[in-house]
Amino acid sequence: MKPIIRLTAAFALTLGLTVNALAQAASINGQVKKIDEGAGKITLKHGPAKSLGMDEPMTMVYRVKDPAMLKQVKVGDMVAFEAQEAASGYTVTKMEKAK
Repeated sequence: MKPIIRLTAAFALTLGLTVNALAQAASINGQVKKIDEGAGKITLKHGPAKSLGMDEPMTMVYRVKDPAMLKQVKVGDMVAFEAQEAASGYTVTKMEKAK
């Protein structure tokens, strides 16, 4: 019975590390270049965004899922964000100031 417990614990640890690695891979680091609260958009200069299929650094305009996110940052802030691609373009779904 003990080998089963060890195997289960090892599997759970491996699964947890894999999920954590995937979550970190989805996070994109960037800098706020412009905020357009009226349009619900933010311009971000960022490094590669593997989760979006972007292998090169670039500056892009993103829609924001929640306009309240725009009040938490200012031009020049470094941020970590997550985004999704939609028919209407790219949308920031989560954003926080980088530490």
